[in-house]
Amino acid sequence: MTDSLGYRMKFGVIAPSTNTSVQPEFDDMRPVGVTNHFSRIVIPDDPVHSDEDFNELVMRIRAETMNAIDAVKTCSPDAMIMGMSAETFWDGKDRADSLKAEVEARAGMNVAMGSDACQNALKCFGDVKRIAVVTPYMPIGDEQVRKFFTDCGYEVVTVKGLKCTSPMLIAHETEKTLRDAINEVNDPSVEAIVQAGTNLAMARVGGIAEFWLDKPVIAINTATYWHALRMNGIQDKVQGYGSLLSHY
Repeated sequence: MTDSLGYRMKFGVIAPSTNTSVQPEFDDMRPVGVTNHFSRIVIPDDPVHSDEDFNELVMRIRAETMNAIDAVKTCSPDAMIMGMSAETFWDGKDRADSLKAEVEARAGMNVAMGSDACQNALKCFGDVKRIAVVTPYMPIGDEQVRKFFTDCGYEVVTVKGLKCTSPMLIAHETEKTLRDAINEVNDPSVEAIVQAGTNLAMARVGGIAEFWLDKPVIAINTATYWHALRMNGIQDKVQGYGSLLSHY
Protein backbone atom coordinates (compact mmCIF):
# COMPACT_ATOMS: atom_id res chain seq x y z
CA MET A 1 0.00 0.00 0.00
CA THR A 2 1.04 3.62 -0.60
CA ASP A 3 1.22 6.24 2.13
CA SER A 4 -2.04 8.20 1.97
CA LEU A 5 -0.40 11.65 2.26
CA GLY A 6 3.09 10.96 0.91
CA TYR A 7 1.91 9.04 -2.12
CA ARG A 8 4.57 10.56 -4.40
CA MET A 9 7.53 10.78 -2.02
CA LYS A 10 8.14 10.32 1.67
CA PHE A 11 11.31 12.08 2.82
CA GLY A 12 13.12 11.26 6.04
CA VAL A 13 14.85 14.41 7.26
CA ILE A 14 17.53 14.63 9.94
CA ALA A 15 18.23 17.96 11.63
CA PRO A 16 19.72 19.13 14.93
CA SER A 17 17.28 19.24 17.84
CA THR A 18 18.02 22.97 18.22
CA ASN A 19 16.95 23.76 14.64
CA THR A 20 13.56 25.46 14.20
CA SER A 21 13.93 26.79 10.64
CA VAL A 22 14.55 23.84 8.36
CA GLN A 23 11.30 22.01 9.15
CA PRO A 24 8.88 24.88 8.46
CA GLU A 25 10.82 25.97 5.38
CA PHE A 26 10.88 22.45 3.93
CA ASP A 27 7.17 22.06 4.65
CA ASP A 28 6.38 25.37 2.94
CA MET A 29 8.18 24.17 -0.19
CA ARG A 30 6.77 20.66 -0.46
CA PRO A 31 4.55 19.79 -3.43
CA VAL A 32 1.25 17.96 -2.95
CA GLY A 33 1.81 14.26 -2.35
CA VAL A 34 5.27 14.79 -0.83
CA THR A 35 5.75 14.57 2.95
CA ASN A 36 8.67 15.34 5.27
CA HIS A 37 9.32 13.25 8.38
CA PHE A 38 11.83 14.69 10.84
CA SER A 39 14.26 12.95 13.14
CA ARG A 40 16.25 15.05 15.57
CA ILE A 41 20.01 14.92 16.10
CA VAL A 42 19.96 15.47 19.85
CA ILE A 43 22.42 18.14 20.96
CA PRO A 44 22.39 20.68 23.82
CA ASP A 45 21.91 24.38 23.15
CA ASP A 46 25.31 25.21 24.57
CA PRO A 47 26.80 28.71 24.16
CA VAL A 48 29.08 29.27 21.17
CA HIS A 49 31.59 32.07 21.71
CA SER A 50 34.72 30.77 19.99
CA ASP A 51 36.10 28.49 17.31
CA GLU A 52 36.62 25.83 19.97
CA ASP A 53 32.95 25.99 20.98
CA PHE A 54 31.87 25.76 17.36
CA ASN A 55 34.12 22.78 16.69
CA GLU A 56 32.64 21.04 19.74
CA LEU A 57 29.14 21.68 18.38
CA VAL A 58 30.02 20.05 15.06
CA MET A 59 31.57 17.06 16.82
CA ARG A 60 28.39 16.58 18.89
CA ILE A 61 26.27 16.66 15.75
CA ARG A 62 28.60 14.13 14.12
CA ALA A 63 28.35 11.79 17.13
CA GLU A 64 24.52 11.70 17.05
CA THR A 65 23.83 11.71 13.31
CA MET A 66 23.64 7.97 12.80
CA ASN A 67 21.18 7.57 15.70
CA ALA A 68 18.86 10.07 14.03
CA ILE A 69 19.11 8.18 10.76
CA ASP A 70 18.21 4.92 12.49
CA ALA A 71 15.18 6.55 14.12
CA VAL A 72 13.69 8.01 10.95
CA LYS A 73 14.23 4.79 9.01
CA THR A 74 11.45 3.20 11.06
CA CYS A 75 8.83 5.18 9.07
CA SER A 76 10.22 3.66 5.83
CA PRO A 77 11.02 6.86 3.92
CA ASP A 78 11.75 6.70 0.19
CA ALA A 79 14.78 9.00 0.42
CA MET A 80 16.63 11.05 3.02
CA ILE A 81 17.59 14.71 3.40
CA MET A 82 20.32 16.03 5.69
CA GLY A 83 18.79 19.16 7.20
CA MET A 84 22.05 20.44 8.67
CA SER A 85 24.85 22.28 6.96
CA ALA A 86 28.22 22.67 8.71
CA GLU A 87 29.03 18.96 8.79
CA THR A 88 28.38 18.64 5.04
CA PHE A 89 31.10 21.25 4.28
CA TRP A 90 33.60 20.20 6.95
CA ASP A 91 37.14 19.39 5.73
CA GLY A 92 36.35 20.11 2.09
CA LYS A 93 35.02 18.24 -0.90
CA ASP A 94 36.68 14.87 -0.26
CA ARG A 95 35.31 14.67 3.28
CA ALA A 96 31.85 15.71 2.02
CA ASP A 97 31.90 12.86 -0.48
CA SER A 98 32.96 10.41 2.24
CA LEU A 99 30.22 11.66 4.55
CA LYS A 100 27.58 11.17 1.88
CA ALA A 101 28.78 7.60 1.28
CA GLU A 102 28.68 6.88 5.03
CA VAL A 103 25.18 8.28 5.44
CA GLU A 104 23.82 6.48 2.38
CA ALA A 105 25.30 3.21 3.62
CA ARG A 106 23.63 3.64 7.01
CA ALA A 107 20.34 4.88 5.55
CA GLY A 108 20.13 2.35 2.73
CA MET A 109 18.69 4.99 0.37
CA ASN A 110 19.80 8.05 -1.55
CA VAL A 111 20.60 11.15 0.48
CA ALA A 112 20.45 14.85 -0.39
CA MET A 113 22.82 17.09 1.55
CA GLY A 114 23.49 20.80 1.54
CA SER A 115 27.00 20.93 0.10
CA ASP A 116 26.02 18.81 -2.92
CA ALA A 117 22.83 20.82 -3.30
CA CYS A 118 24.69 24.14 -3.46
CA GLN A 119 27.08 22.80 -6.11
CA ASN A 120 24.22 21.58 -8.25
CA ALA A 121 22.24 24.77 -7.74
CA LEU A 122 25.12 26.96 -8.90
CA LYS A 123 25.44 24.92 -12.09
CA CYS A 124 21.92 25.97 -13.06
CA PHE A 125 23.06 29.56 -13.47
CA GLY A 126 25.73 29.14 -16.11
CA ASP A 127 29.47 29.58 -15.72
CA VAL A 128 29.46 31.03 -12.20
CA LYS A 129 32.98 31.30 -10.77
CA ARG A 130 32.97 34.10 -8.17
CA ILE A 131 30.71 33.69 -5.17
CA ALA A 132 30.12 35.26 -1.77
CA VAL A 133 28.79 33.39 1.26
CA VAL A 134 26.69 34.24 4.31
CA THR A 135 26.77 31.91 7.35
CA PRO A 136 25.75 31.92 11.04
CA TYR A 137 29.14 30.45 11.95
CA MET A 138 32.28 31.31 13.84
CA PRO A 139 35.43 31.83 11.70
CA ILE A 140 36.39 28.12 11.86
CA GLY A 141 33.06 27.25 10.22
CA ASP A 142 33.43 29.98 7.62
CA GLU A 143 36.81 28.59 6.61
CA GLN A 144 35.32 25.10 6.15
CA VAL A 145 32.73 26.52 3.77
CA ARG A 146 35.41 28.49 1.92
CA LYS A 147 37.56 25.37 1.58
CA PHE A 148 34.68 23.31 0.23
CA PHE A 149 33.78 25.79 -2.50
CA THR A 150 37.43 26.38 -3.36
CA ASP A 151 37.86 22.61 -3.73
CA CYS A 152 34.91 22.71 -6.14
CA GLY A 153 36.60 25.34 -8.32
CA TYR A 154 34.90 28.52 -7.13
CA GLU A 155 36.59 31.74 -6.07
CA VAL A 156 35.10 32.74 -2.73
CA VAL A 157 35.28 36.53 -2.73
CA THR A 158 34.09 36.98 0.86
CA VAL A 159 32.40 35.09 3.69
CA LYS A 160 30.18 36.89 6.19
CA GLY A 161 29.83 34.91 9.41
CA LEU A 162 27.18 36.14 11.83
CA LYS A 163 28.90 34.44 14.81
CA CYS A 164 25.62 33.29 16.37
CA THR A 165 26.09 32.54 20.05
CA SER A 166 24.18 29.26 20.28
CA PRO A 167 22.77 26.74 17.80
CA MET A 168 19.18 27.58 18.77
CA LEU A 169 19.75 31.34 18.55
CA ILE A 170 20.70 31.07 14.88
CA ALA A 171 16.97 30.99 14.15
CA HIS A 172 16.50 34.30 15.96
CA GLU A 173 18.39 36.26 13.30
CA THR A 174 15.89 38.61 11.67
CA GLU A 175 15.12 39.05 7.99
CA LYS A 176 16.62 42.53 8.27
CA THR A 177 19.91 41.05 9.54
CA LEU A 178 19.93 38.58 6.67
CA ARG A 179 19.14 41.32 4.15
CA ASP A 180 22.00 43.45 5.48
CA ALA A 181 24.41 40.50 5.32
CA ILE A 182 23.49 39.83 1.70
CA ASN A 183 24.06 43.48 0.82
CA GLU A 184 27.39 43.49 2.68
CA VAL A 185 28.86 40.57 0.71
CA ASN A 186 27.46 41.71 -2.63
CA ASP A 187 29.56 43.63 -5.12
CA PRO A 188 29.58 43.81 -8.93
CA SER A 189 32.25 41.10 -9.20
CA VAL A 190 30.18 38.55 -7.25
CA GLU A 191 28.20 36.33 -9.61
CA ALA A 192 26.15 34.47 -6.97
CA ILE A 193 25.55 34.58 -3.23
CA VAL A 194 25.24 31.37 -1.22
CA GLN A 195 23.92 31.04 2.33
CA ALA A 196 24.96 28.17 4.61
CA GLY A 197 23.48 27.19 7.96
CA THR A 198 20.06 25.54 7.86
CA ASN A 199 18.78 27.28 10.99
CA LEU A 200 18.99 30.69 9.29
CA ALA A 201 15.52 31.27 7.83
CA MET A 202 16.76 32.59 4.48
CA ALA A 203 14.43 30.90 1.96
CA ARG A 204 12.03 33.83 1.58
CA VAL A 205 14.68 36.54 1.93
CA GLY A 206 16.88 34.86 -0.67
CA GLY A 207 14.09 34.88 -3.22
CA ILE A 208 13.40 38.56 -2.61
CA ALA A 209 17.10 39.50 -2.74
CA GLU A 210 17.59 37.62 -5.98
CA PHE A 211 14.90 39.72 -7.63
CA TRP A 212 16.44 43.05 -6.58
CA LEU A 213 20.10 42.12 -7.09
CA ASP A 214 19.46 40.37 -10.42
CA LYS A 215 21.80 37.51 -9.54
CA PRO A 216 21.37 34.09 -7.90
CA VAL A 217 20.94 34.14 -4.11
CA ILE A 218 20.94 30.51 -3.01
CA ALA A 219 19.51 29.78 0.43
CA ILE A 220 20.70 26.38 1.62
CA ASN A 221 17.27 25.09 2.67
CA THR A 222 15.86 26.02 -0.73
CA ALA A 223 18.79 24.40 -2.53
CA THR A 224 18.69 21.24 -0.42
CA TYR A 225 14.97 20.69 -0.83
CA TRP A 226 15.16 21.48 -4.55
CA HIS A 227 18.01 19.00 -4.91
CA ALA A 228 16.10 16.31 -3.00
CA LEU A 229 13.04 16.75 -5.21
CA ARG A 230 14.94 16.74 -8.48
CA MET A 231 17.22 13.81 -7.65
CA ASN A 232 14.07 11.79 -6.89
CA GLY A 233 12.31 12.67 -10.15
CA ILE A 234 9.90 15.34 -8.82
CA GLN A 235 9.97 18.30 -11.20
CA ASP A 236 7.23 20.48 -9.69
CA LYS A 237 7.96 24.20 -9.74
CA VAL A 238 7.35 26.07 -6.47
CA GLN A 239 6.87 29.84 -6.33
CA GLY A 240 8.02 32.32 -3.70
CA TYR A 241 11.54 31.06 -2.92
CA GLY A 242 13.57 32.26 -5.86
CA SER A 243 14.35 31.10 -9.36
CA LEU A 244 15.93 27.78 -8.37
CA LEU A 245 12.60 26.25 -7.33
CA SER A 246 10.45 28.23 -9.75
CA HIS A 247 12.47 27.68 -12.92
CA TYR A 248 14.84 24.70 -12.61
